[in-house]
Amino acid sequence: MTSLTHQRAGTRAALLIGILLIAANLRAPVTGLPPVLGLVRDSFALSTTAAGALTTLPLLAFALLSPFSARFAQSYGLERTLFAALLAIAAGIALRSTGTVWTLYVGTAVIGMGIAVSNVLLPSLVKRDFPSSIASVTGAFALAMGVVAALASIAVVPLTTVWGWQPALLAFLVLPLAALAMWLPQLRSRTQPAATTATPPQGKKIWHSALAWQVTLYLGLNSTIYYIVIGWLPLILTDAGLSAEQAGSLHGVMQLATAVPGLLLGPVLRRLQDQRWAAASVAALSGVALMGFQLAPQLAFAWATLFGLGAGAHFILGLAFIGMRTQNAHQAASLSGMAQCVGYLLAAVGPMAAGWLHDLLGGWQIPLLGCAALAFTAAVVGIFAGRNVHTDA
Repeated sequence: MTSLTHQRAGTRAALLIGILLIAANLRAPVTGLPPVLGLVRDSFALSTTAAGALTTLPLLAFALLSPFSARFAQSYGLERTLFAALLAIAAGIALRSTGTVWTLYVGTAVIGMGIAVSNVLLPSLVKRDFPSSIASVTGAFALAMGVVAALASIAVVPLTTVWGWQPALLAFLVLPLAALAMWLPQLRSRTQPAATTATPPQGKKIWHSALAWQVTLYLGLNSTIYYIVIGWLPLILTDAGLSAEQAGSLHGVMQLATAVPGLLLGPVLRRLQDQRWAAASVAALSGVALMGFQLAPQLAFAWATLFGLGAGAHFILGLAFIGMRTQNAHQAASLSGMAQCVGYLLAAVGPMAAGWLHDLLGGWQIPLLGCAALAFTAAVVGIFAGRNVHTDA
């Protein structure tokens, strides 16, 4: 092997490590908060609804910034935009942990902005630099997201017991700092995002397509349910009698389970003529798990695993539909922008609505059953979105 070959292999390895480190930042800074949300709420005397806003703020950032992230990359380059997004995540983590109410909310919003941009641009980077290994690299960074988020949920309660919740949340700063250090050599490049990167929907046709709305609702309902569970599951479990450590561990198990379908679903989908019943089945799994949390909380480990598997497969199918239901890269980019904007706006309502219902009714029964109803609605929508047809928008 020549020295040039060694150099190229080393560069690709460094790039892959950088991608995985960026992926490690796409969930953990947000999903590491819910296991200690009760302590945060008590520290500032927040209502459950106000505490739910801490999950809503990142979702609003996703909805507002995701479709425009490609424009940032077109102006400043893919590498520099990702570097700036990591800086935003680091700044948000530091700000969130300073100990006042306003910095808690502003820092959470800034974290969401950084994650929104990274979430859109990372697949574009994979498509550019690993065109022959997109499925493998995508599976690897999905696994990195799930594993790191799970570890964060498991570790944050023990760290809080030793240090307090503010230093425990500040410890997440190691994630963007590690990614920034690995990403520095990439700043020498200045490339454009791939043509399929989400963009603001162009024209009116995409908004008039029934199939586009079916794909959008399928993704949006999944995001709504997932972020309600991400935000409130630890409190749901502690209210059911589990310890904070047990609730944090199950929160981690659930997130780890979301990564498993990424390793298994691809070969199955390639053998199907359409995805109608696959789409309906995985959404229904989430519905069954949500009913299980309410009816048999002593089996919480099984329900957390089942929900993670269902939600993870649901998300992957929804993303796949963006490419499978469009005829070219331009349509795919517009549908991606529509699905992310509308879907995350729907999802942003969920955590606060669940918190409001909890405060109003004094329990989690109605929020959980409402989420189950949304999951079964998504199953019906999935039968339409899973048809082997293309949008004419």
